[in-house]
Amino acid sequence: MIIKVRVKPKSKVEYVKEISSRFYEVAVREPPEKGKANKRVVEVLSEFFKIPKERIKLISGETSRLKTFDIKITL
Repeated sequence: MIIKVRVKPKSKVEYVKEISSRFYEVAVREPPEKGKANKRVVEVLSEFFKIPKERIKLISGETSRLKTFDIKITL
């Protein structure tokens, strides 16, 4: 499943909000430097979807707040 994520780094509260079926807003505490926020977004999405981090891959938007992820969800 391909999803779009709008990231809010350096947030006081971490959360995942579903905007639509394939668009989410994710807030993380980490700053957007040296991939720290990207790594934490993967961890937060992993908890949200209840899947291992290894099944979540950043496709595009490494330095942007708007990112695209490929999520492997098994049914």
